[in-house]
Amino acid sequence: MDDDLRSTYLVHKVSARPILDGDWDGPAWAEAETLTVGAFHTHSTNHRPLTRLKMVHDDMDLYGLYRVADRYVRCTHTEYQSAVCRDACVEFFVRPRPDLGYFNFEMNCGGTLLASYIEDWTRVNNPARPEQTFEKYVRLPREHGDLIRIYHSMPRVVDPEIHEPVEWRLEFHIPIRLFEAYLGPLGAVSGQTWRANFNKCADESSHPHWATWAPIGEALNFHQPDYFGAIRIE
Repeated sequence: MDDDLRSTYLVHKVSARPILDGDWDGPAWAEAETLTVGAFHTHSTNHRPLTRLKMVHDDMDLYGLYRVADRYVRCTHTEYQSAVCRDACVEFFVRPRPDLGYFNFEMNCGGTLLASYIEDWTRVNNPARPEQTFEKYVRLPREHGDLIRIYHSMPRVVDPEIHEPVEWRLEFHIPIRLFEAYLGPLGAVSGQTWRANFNKCADESSHPHWATWAPIGEALNFHQPDYFGAIRIE
C-alpha cells in the first residue's frame, strides 16, 4: 500500500514520563495527539464503542493510553499469554523496521497481556500442533512480558458481563530495549517512522466487534502488516 494511503499518527516526545495512572488529562499527555480506533469490520455487531488512544515517548520507552466508552464488557482471562482477545480488549501491533517482523501486544480491560514477535504471519492449521498459530513467531517469554507495565481501571475479572455503559482505561509502557532484544539496535527513535495499528475487539462478548485505526480490508484479520499505518516518532 502506498504511503499516501496510510493513516499517520505523530508520537510526541515528552520530558517527564507518564505516571501510569490512566489520567487522560495528565501533564504527560497534554500535548499528545488523540487517535480514534473507528474502522469497524463488517462482521461486527451494532455495538461500536468509542475507542481513543494517546501515545508519547521519551527515547527510552513508548507510552500508550486507551480510553474506551464501552458496553457489554466481560473479562475472564487472567493468565499471561491467554486469549485476551475474547474479552473486552485493546491491542497495539507495531513493526519498527520494514524488513523485519512485527509485535502484537494484546491487553484485556483487566490488564492481562498476550504478546508475540511474528516474522511470518502465514496462518497455520496443524491439528498436531494446535498452539502453532503462525508459520514463524515466538511468544514473548515472561521475563520480557514483565518489562511491559500496564495500568487498568477495570477489575482483573469482570463476570458477569456489564451491559450498561461504562468507560475504562488502559495505559501501557513498553521499553525500547524490548524491541531491540528481537530486532537488534534501533538507534535514537526520534525521527523514525514505524508501521503500526491499534485495535479494539471483544470476540466473545454478547455484542462482538472488531475495530482498527488503519482499515484492514475485507478479511477479518488484524495480522496484516501491509495495512498498518505510520507512526512518526518526533
